[in-house]
Amino acid sequence: MVKHIVTFQLTGTADERRQVAQQFKAALEALPQQIDVLKSIEVGINENPDEQWDVVLTAIVATLADVETYAKHPAHVAAAALLAGHKANRACVDYTC
Repeated sequence: MVKHIVTFQLTGTADERRQVAQQFKAALEALPQQIDVLKSIEVGINENPDEQWDVVLTAIVATLADVETYAKHPAHVAAAALLAGHKANRACVDYTC
């Protein structure tokens, strides 16, 4: 299995970032029913105002090739588009577990 962990830093006020993060979270959490290779996904919204990152997701797929399949799937592309104009930074780690 491969864990695909991504964290996002958003732009805007705290309220704007939270609203975007909540919309993004809802869209991502719907993906396991739409993308066969996606075994599970967990999405967290940062609650600590002392930290700089707003959203983290952990997706689990069977293989590293499945990460690419997931990333290119139209439902994932649509979810990612919710961050257009709001994403300041993104960091990612993929590892076998």
